[in-house]
Parts: sequence; structure tokens; C-alpha cells
Amino acid sequence: MILQTDGAIELRRQTMQVELDSTRSGAERNRLGQFATPPGLAQDIVRCLAALLPGDAFPVLLADPSVGSGSFFSAALSVFGRENIAGATGIEIDNAFCQAAHKLWAPAGLTIVCGDFTRIISGPDCPAAPNVILANPPYVRHHHIDRQEKQRLQSLIFQRLNVRVSGLAGLYVYFLLLAASWMQDGGYAAWLVPSEFMDVNYGMALKNFLAHSLTLLRVHRFDPRDSQFDDAMVSSAVLIFKKIPPAAGHSVIFTLGGSLERPALTQTISQNSLLNSEKWTAYPQPPGNKRIAHGGSAVTTLGDLFKITRGIATGGNKFFVLERREAHKRGIPDQFLRPILPSPRQLQSAVVEAQDDGYPRLSRQWCLLNCNVSEALIESRYPALWAYLSSAESIEIKQGYLVGKRTPWYAQERRDAAPFLCTYMGRGNDEKRPFRFIWNQSQAIATNLYLMLYPRRRMAALLRQHPELAAEVFKILSGISGQELRSHGRVYGDGLYKIEPKELARTSGDAFIQQWPELAAGVEQQTSLPGLF
Repeated sequence: MILQTDGAIELRRQTMQVELDSTRSGAERNRLGQFATPPGLAQDIVRCLAALLPGDAFPVLLADPSVGSGSFFSAALSVFGRENIAGATGIEIDNAFCQAAHKLWAPAGLTIVCGDFTRIISGPDCPAAPNVILANPPYVRHHHIDRQEKQRLQSLIFQRLNVRVSGLAGLYVYFLLLAASWMQDGGYAAWLVPSEFMDVNYGMALKNFLAHSLTLLRVHRFDPRDSQFDDAMVSSAVLIFKKIPPAAGHSVIFTLGGSLERPALTQTISQNSLLNSEKWTAYPQPPGNKRIAHGGSAVTTLGDLFKITRGIATGGNKFFVLERREAHKRGIPDQFLRPILPSPRQLQSAVVEAQDDGYPRLSRQWCLLNCNVSEALIESRYPALWAYLSSAESIEIKQGYLVGKRTPWYAQERRDAAPFLCTYMGRGNDEKRPFRFIWNQSQAIATNLYLMLYPRRRMAALLRQHPELAAEVFKILSGISGQELRSHGRVYGDGLYKIEPKELARTSGDAFIQQWPELAAGVEQQTSLPGLF
């Protein structure tokens, strides 16, 4: 019998991976969170971890809680060598991958345990605790985890770690926390995870655990434009840590872009900075960027000067937002129509001028259907509007979540037109800004594709007394750098950025204070999202 080399087995593994992936649709793999680790990336991660392991860690007792076809085990064989692996356990819930991994790697010493990792480690047959974990956990979004399963996972995490996890967290958060509770004290781990937890509120539990309970050694965030997975719209990060509380004065190496071995940017961040930081994607900061990443900053922010909220959520833009000519053609009375801005892609100019009737001066004008009149009155007095509302039955608009909560179902939020807006999502790099500011001189409101900026007290008073200064306000907003906007927003795969009201509110407003020092007195901080206007 001729024994295959580990390299030859790896080539077989890659072929089997492709074959297994082809048996599932993209939607099914997305629901299951099955995104295989590219072999080159697995090698880079293991090499990076190996450089941090002390000599007495070998031979390692290795584990992968979501082993798949064994990409990380293959990389460990290549980097560590068989002689430096005392034992290895791979856990996998998918039976097809269990069989493939066993067939490939059992002769090399990998023990496959088929089942749900989150149940196995809390059961009587839990494998021996490893001192090294290599993992790319399943990226299952929270809406694919049913309520009972979330409650079970949350309870299990709390029992083992006294950590409360948000119901909005993806499955990878539970995997990392449970695996950390399982592994040996003093052990090391390297995880390939989505970087989204660094920015969002539901990632706070994981960030707190990493910063308080573990010694975080390295955080590498890949360039958002360089997705590590061909089939997942997600920006990735590598976390390397030791299971031991951090020592006083500990610092963490944050890197960005390039590769793990040759990152584009590197910055050493103190543990104290991490404990106070709301957004870890602020690190590493490019040279010359003085943005403060943590909360409680004394600088003036946009949230001090503007009340910032998302545009309205109509519950069905295709039904409730009509081209003005179409609304008139259907005979819908003007009293039930409000001017509304088109989507950012259709808005060519950053300055929206107004007509005498308050509508934007655009070649195609849009309006929002907004009516609080009862259905009985509409049916008797406004037959054209009644006919249009009745057409909602055939397209199931009334079954939507937002529409179903409203009374009457066709009524919309009451909002004033905002003089300044910011687009909610976009792409950009270097000094190209991912978000655009809009100077809205019309009476048009906006959908939730925009953030709406309403001047607060002193800013509002300044603009009432000197309306001509709106041009200067818009100039200052438009001068906010692309880097600052990206650092406050959150990034997804393929370089798509999004920014929420609270995130935009944290952007520096110092330029306004420099221009008008009187604004510094009595600013109001945005502590929560505003409601109706």
C-alpha cells in the first residue's frame, strides 16, 4: 500500500470540497454558514499562530470545532509537522463533511466527532480540552437561528462564562465563546471570523470578553474590498489570543490590509484603549488620523449639533412611493401626496433645489402616499385613491411587518423635511467618501436609504437668523474625510459601507466650532435615536 503525502491529501481535499459545495445551493450554504477556508489563508493563519506559540506548547493538542473538510488540520500538518501534533479533534455537524474529513485525515491522526459542537462540549462525551484551537466557525446569521435555539445558546454561554449574548449575534459568536470556555487555560487560539462584531452593539459581549478575560495578541482585519470568500459578502478578521487574563499594561497588535505576514498598516493598541473603544475597526489608524475611537470624548460631534435619524421606512417603497406623474395619472389627490427624494442612485446632484410648490427641481419627481383618512371615507369620497389602495391586496402589501402594525395601514410616519441628509450606504477608499451629504432646499422627505440631519438648538437658531450660512454648513459636512466616515461606519464584504445615526453622530463636529465658536455652548448629545417628528 502506497501512503499518500500530506500535500497529495490536501489536493484531494480541495477537490472533495468543490464536489461537496456543488451539492448545495448558494442559499442553502448561506443559511448553514458553510464557507470553506481557502487553503492559502489557512496556511497564513497557522504560520502566524505558530510564531506566537512558546516551545513548551508542543506537541500540541489540536481542535477545530467546525472542521469541515479539514482545511486547518491540513495547514497544521504542513506548518507544525506530524511529530508536533500529539492529538487532534475535529467536530462537524454535517455528515457528508464528517465522512470526507475522516476518510482524508484519520490516517494522519485527526479524530472526527460528528455532531453539534455547541451540544457536544456540554455533554458527557466532550473530547479532551485542547491547548490549540484553529477555527473558521459557521457564519449563520441570527435570523437563521430559531428562538428556542438562541435561548439555549444564551443560557449555555451564561452558565459557562457569565456572559450575556445579544439575540442579534451570529452563530460564530457562540462558537468562539464556547470554545474558549472549553480549551485549556494558557492555551492559544486563532479564529477567522466576520469583522462585523467590532462595530455593532450586538458584538459588545464578544469584545468585552476578548478584552477583559483573554490576552488578545493579534487582530488582523482584511481589506474590505478583498473578500476572503468568493461566496460570502462579509469582511473578515483573524483573532489570535491566549486563554489567560491580560497582564497590566498589555497591548494588542492591530493590523489592516495586505496579508497576515505583510499587513498594509500596523498599530499597537493598549488594553485600556480597547476597554473604552466602541469601534475596533478604528484600529489601526492611518498616519495623521487623530480620530478618537472611544466614547466619552470631549470633542464636539455631529450628534451634538444635529438630531440624526434614518429616513422613513414605508413598508413597501414600490407601492407607497410613486412617480408624481403616475400618481396624477391615477387620480390620487395632491392632499395625500408628499414630495420625497428618489434613491441616492437617481439623485445626480448633491444640492436639491426647490420648486415653488416645494417639490425638488428634478426631471423625475417622486411622492409619498400618506393618508390618515379612514377607509370608509376614502371609498365614498376618493374613488381613485380607493382603487389604488385596493390593489394592495393582490401584491400582499398589507401582510408586511411594518404595514401590519399601522392604523390605518397606509399611514406613514410624520416627518419634517431635513435640510441636510447623508446617504446610508456606499463604497469608497482612500479619500473617496462612501457616503454623500445632500443639501436639501426642498420640502421633500426621504426614505431610510438616507440619514436625515436636523439642526439642534444653537445650530437651528444660527440658520434661522442667517439662512445664507446653510451653504457653509453644507461645505463643512462635505469636507469630512472619507477615512473618518469609513472609520465610523461598518463595513461588509466587497467594500460596502453602512452608517447608522448613532455612528454618524460620533463624527467630529470640531470644524463647526472653529467656524462658529458660539455653537460650543449648550450642545445636546444624541443619546438615543429620535422618534417621530
